[in-house]
Amino acid sequence: MLNKKCVIYTRVSKNDGSQTPENQKEPLKKLADSLGMKIVGEYQDFISGGSANRPQFQQMLKDAQNRKFDVILVWSLDRFSREGISSTLSYLEKLKKNGVALKSLQESWLDTSDEGMGQLLIAIFSWVARQERMRISERTKAGLITAKNNGKTLGRPFGAKDSKYRKKNGYYLRWNKEKAMAQ
Repeated sequence: MLNKKCVIYTRVSKNDGSQTPENQKEPLKKLADSLGMKIVGEYQDFISGGSANRPQFQQMLKDAQNRKFDVILVWSLDRFSREGISSTLSYLEKLKKNGVALKSLQESWLDTSDEGMGQLLIAIFSWVARQERMRISERTKAGLITAKNNGKTLGRPFGAKDSKYRKKNGYYLRWNKEKAMAQ
């Protein structure tokens, strides 16, 4: 990977000072240096990876399409995307079509410049992620059934008016506070 142009993409979920992308950035710079890559840009988002509506992420994808770099370095796959299997694989396919590879620091197997092995491992880990999502759903459903069998009322009572439910759960109180603070 010598003489390749790379960019660093960092992401943290919160912009309240409790999280910092610096923990990701410095090790990624060292990785680029050890691989003999030239860093030509950095992209940084302070938002959940569960949505594509990340300004720097979208800009990075546009720049990849324009071939401004050869490799994207990320801390881990979940920093790149948490949108699920199909979206993540779609991004990786688009990058591949544009001649751009994705390399993860924490997951050494994730290097899409290695044609066969990268695709095989991504397929396997995508399947594992899907299986985990299904198990979480099954556990949640089992917990809801147990709660219902133990007499718990789930959700709002049937026929309850939305305004009563919102008032009871403090929605209106929070809304009025936010409205007052905005004025």
